[in-house]
Amino acid sequence: MTRNKKILGSHVKRLLSGVSDHGRRHLTEVETDLIQTGLLLEEAIEKLSANFMAIHQTVEAEQATIQLLLDGGQPTPEQRARLEALQGQVGQYVNAAVTSLQFQDMTSQLLDRTLKRVTGLREFLGTLGAHGAEMLPESDNEQIVELLGKVSMALAIQSLELRSVLRKAVSQQHLESGDIELF
Repeated sequence: MTRNKKILGSHVKRLLSGVSDHGRRHLTEVETDLIQTGLLLEEAIEKLSANFMAIHQTVEAEQATIQLLLDGGQPTPEQRARLEALQGQVGQYVNAAVTSLQFQDMTSQLLDRTLKRVTGLREFLGTLGAHGAEMLPESDNEQIVELLGKVSMALAIQSLELRSVLRKAVSQQHLESGDIELF
Protein backbone atom coordinates (compact mmCIF):
# COMPACT_ATOMS: atom_id res chain seq x y z
CA MET A 1 0.00 0.00 0.00
CA THR A 2 1.43 3.37 -0.94
CA ARG A 3 1.92 6.20 1.50
CA ASN A 4 -0.71 8.36 -0.29
CA LYS A 5 -3.33 5.64 0.02
CA LYS A 6 -2.57 5.30 3.74
CA ILE A 7 -2.93 9.06 4.23
CA LEU A 8 -6.14 9.11 2.20
CA GLY A 9 -7.53 6.13 4.12
CA SER A 10 -6.64 7.81 7.41
CA HIS A 11 -8.45 11.02 6.43
CA VAL A 12 -11.54 9.17 5.21
CA LYS A 13 -11.62 7.10 8.41
CA ARG A 14 -11.29 10.23 10.58
CA LEU A 15 -13.99 12.07 8.61
CA LEU A 16 -16.45 9.19 8.78
CA SER A 17 -15.72 8.67 12.47
CA GLY A 18 -16.27 12.36 13.14
CA VAL A 19 -19.55 12.45 11.23
CA SER A 20 -20.72 9.36 13.05
CA ASP A 21 -19.68 10.68 16.49
CA HIS A 22 -21.20 14.14 15.98
CA GLY A 23 -24.40 12.76 14.50
CA ARG A 24 -24.80 10.11 17.20
CA ARG A 25 -24.17 12.67 19.96
CA HIS A 26 -26.74 15.10 18.60
CA LEU A 27 -29.33 12.38 17.96
CA THR A 28 -28.86 11.12 21.52
CA GLU A 29 -29.59 14.65 22.76
CA VAL A 30 -32.68 14.81 20.52
CA GLU A 31 -33.87 11.49 21.94
CA THR A 32 -33.25 12.69 25.51
CA ASP A 33 -35.14 15.94 24.91
CA LEU A 34 -38.09 14.08 23.39
CA ILE A 35 -38.24 11.64 26.32
CA GLN A 36 -38.10 14.54 28.80
CA THR A 37 -40.81 16.36 26.85
CA GLY A 38 -43.02 13.28 27.04
CA LEU A 39 -42.45 12.95 30.79
CA LEU A 40 -43.22 16.64 31.34
CA LEU A 41 -46.41 16.45 29.33
CA GLU A 42 -47.50 13.32 31.17
CA GLU A 43 -46.89 14.93 34.57
CA ALA A 44 -48.62 18.17 33.57
CA ILE A 45 -51.66 16.33 32.24
CA GLU A 46 -51.90 14.25 35.42
CA LYS A 47 -51.73 17.36 37.61
CA LEU A 48 -54.21 19.30 35.49
CA SER A 49 -56.63 16.37 35.47
CA ALA A 50 -56.34 15.90 39.24
CA ASN A 51 -56.96 19.60 39.90
CA PHE A 52 -59.92 19.86 37.55
CA MET A 53 -61.44 16.71 39.06
CA ALA A 54 -60.91 18.18 42.54
CA ILE A 55 -62.72 21.38 41.47
CA HIS A 56 -65.58 19.30 40.11
CA GLN A 57 -65.81 17.17 43.26
CA THR A 58 -65.68 20.23 45.54
CA VAL A 59 -68.49 21.97 43.68
CA GLU A 60 -70.46 18.71 43.34
CA ALA A 61 -70.26 18.14 47.11
CA GLU A 62 -72.06 21.44 47.64
CA GLN A 63 -74.58 20.99 44.85
CA ALA A 64 -77.45 20.22 47.25
CA THR A 65 -76.83 23.48 49.15
CA ILE A 66 -76.53 25.42 45.89
CA GLN A 67 -79.82 23.95 44.70
CA LEU A 68 -81.42 24.85 48.05
CA LEU A 69 -80.34 28.48 47.53
CA LEU A 70 -81.58 28.49 43.95
CA ASP A 71 -84.94 27.23 45.18
CA GLY A 72 -85.11 30.14 47.66
CA GLY A 73 -84.33 28.11 50.78
CA GLN A 74 -82.14 29.08 53.72
CA PRO A 75 -78.93 27.11 54.24
CA THR A 76 -77.97 25.91 57.70
CA PRO A 77 -74.99 27.60 59.38
CA GLU A 78 -72.92 24.50 58.52
CA GLN A 79 -73.96 24.67 54.84
CA ARG A 80 -73.22 28.39 54.78
CA ALA A 81 -69.71 27.80 56.20
CA ARG A 82 -69.01 25.10 53.58
CA LEU A 83 -70.15 27.41 50.79
CA GLU A 84 -67.95 30.21 52.09
CA ALA A 85 -64.99 27.80 52.16
CA LEU A 86 -65.81 26.66 48.62
CA GLN A 87 -64.31 29.76 47.02
CA GLY A 88 -60.98 29.23 48.79
CA GLN A 89 -60.88 25.53 47.93
CA VAL A 90 -61.64 26.14 44.26
CA GLY A 91 -59.04 28.94 44.23
CA GLN A 92 -56.38 26.55 45.55
CA TYR A 93 -57.17 23.97 42.88
CA VAL A 94 -57.15 26.61 40.14
CA ASN A 95 -53.77 27.91 41.37
CA ALA A 96 -52.40 24.36 41.37
CA ALA A 97 -53.72 23.86 37.82
CA VAL A 98 -52.12 27.13 36.65
CA THR A 99 -48.82 26.07 38.22
CA SER A 100 -49.06 22.85 36.21
CA LEU A 101 -49.21 24.96 33.07
CA GLN A 102 -45.58 25.95 33.71
CA PHE A 103 -44.72 22.63 32.13
CA GLN A 104 -46.01 23.98 28.82
CA ASP A 105 -43.26 26.61 28.90
CA MET A 106 -40.59 24.02 29.61
CA THR A 107 -41.86 21.61 26.95
CA SER A 108 -41.86 24.47 24.43
CA GLN A 109 -38.22 25.11 25.26
CA LEU A 110 -37.37 21.41 24.88
CA LEU A 111 -39.17 21.20 21.55
CA ASP A 112 -37.44 24.39 20.34
CA ARG A 113 -34.06 22.98 21.36
CA THR A 114 -34.84 19.67 19.63
CA LEU A 115 -35.88 21.47 16.45
CA LYS A 116 -32.63 23.49 16.47
CA ARG A 117 -30.65 20.30 16.93
CA VAL A 118 -32.44 18.56 14.02
CA THR A 119 -31.95 21.65 11.83
CA GLY A 120 -28.27 21.66 12.79
CA LEU A 121 -27.96 18.01 11.83
CA ARG A 122 -29.62 18.71 8.47
CA GLU A 123 -27.12 21.52 7.85
CA PHE A 124 -24.31 19.24 9.02
CA LEU A 125 -25.31 16.61 6.46
CA GLY A 126 -25.82 19.32 3.83
CA THR A 127 -22.24 20.48 4.37
CA LEU A 128 -21.04 16.92 3.91
CA GLY A 129 -23.06 16.60 0.69
CA ALA A 130 -21.92 19.97 -0.68
CA HIS A 131 -18.26 19.21 -0.09
CA GLY A 132 -18.75 15.69 -1.44
CA ALA A 133 -20.04 17.20 -4.68
CA GLU A 134 -16.71 19.03 -5.03
CA MET A 135 -14.86 15.73 -5.21
CA LEU A 136 -14.35 14.80 -8.83
CA PRO A 137 -13.58 11.28 -10.02
CA GLU A 138 -10.34 12.57 -11.52
CA SER A 139 -9.19 14.18 -8.24
CA ASP A 140 -5.79 13.01 -7.14
CA ASN A 141 -5.01 11.90 -3.61
CA GLU A 142 -3.68 15.28 -2.51
CA GLN A 143 -6.84 17.05 -3.67
CA ILE A 144 -8.97 14.44 -1.89
CA VAL A 145 -6.94 14.77 1.32
CA GLU A 146 -7.26 18.57 1.13
CA LEU A 147 -11.02 18.34 0.57
CA LEU A 148 -11.43 15.87 3.42
CA GLY A 149 -9.54 18.24 5.69
CA LYS A 150 -11.85 21.11 4.73
CA VAL A 151 -14.91 18.92 5.27
CA SER A 152 -13.68 17.77 8.68
CA MET A 153 -12.95 21.35 9.74
CA ALA A 154 -16.31 22.65 8.51
CA LEU A 155 -18.19 19.86 10.29
CA ALA A 156 -16.28 20.37 13.54
CA ILE A 157 -17.05 24.10 13.48
CA GLN A 158 -20.74 23.48 12.76
CA SER A 159 -20.96 20.97 15.59
CA LEU A 160 -19.35 23.39 18.06
CA GLU A 161 -21.62 26.22 16.92
CA LEU A 162 -24.67 24.02 17.36
CA ARG A 163 -23.63 22.95 20.85
CA SER A 164 -22.96 26.55 21.87
CA VAL A 165 -26.41 27.68 20.66
CA LEU A 166 -28.25 25.04 22.66
CA ARG A 167 -28.78 25.68 26.34
CA LYS A 168 -28.47 22.70 28.60
CA ALA A 169 -30.97 23.77 31.27
CA VAL A 170 -34.65 24.22 30.55
CA SER A 171 -36.41 26.54 32.98
CA GLN A 172 -39.85 27.97 33.57
CA GLN A 173 -39.82 31.56 32.38
CA HIS A 174 -43.35 32.92 32.03
CA LEU A 175 -45.59 32.30 35.03
CA GLU A 176 -45.03 34.15 38.25
CA SER A 177 -45.63 31.15 40.49
CA GLY A 178 -41.93 30.61 41.06
CA ASP A 179 -38.90 29.48 39.12
CA ILE A 180 -38.32 25.91 38.12
CA GLU A 181 -35.19 24.64 36.44
CA LEU A 182 -35.14 21.26 34.83
CA PHE A 183 -32.07 19.24 33.90
